[in-house]
Amino acid sequence: MTVKRRNHGRSKKNRGHTRPVRCSNCGKCTPKDKAIKRFMVRNIVETAALRDISDASAYAQNQDQYILPKMYLKMQYCVSCAIHSHIVRVRSREDRRVRVQAPRFRRRLAQQ
Repeated sequence: MTVKRRNHGRSKKNRGHTRPVRCSNCGKCTPKDKAIKRFMVRNIVETAALRDISDASAYAQNQDQYILPKMYLKMQYCVSCAIHSHIVRVRSREDRRVRVQAPRFRRRLAQQ
């Protein structure tokens, strides 16, 4: 039988079964090792309300400013939702053999 991928699209080696997880987008059950997992980092407060909170804050504005914590959400997508929302891309047959991770781009902090 022809094989499209070396790992058959899963990371289940010598395991008979993995528990299903729900897709964060559509709710489809997909095996945990097959799901595409990404962390989404968001601010707890949206930017519109951030200025109101800083104006009402008891801390000084210029020094010792309180930094609001961030939310780290683990998003798990099924394959079809990950492709549809451009989280992963469809690759050609030759590019599927490349096992090197794509370079990560970090946003630069604003120059002060």
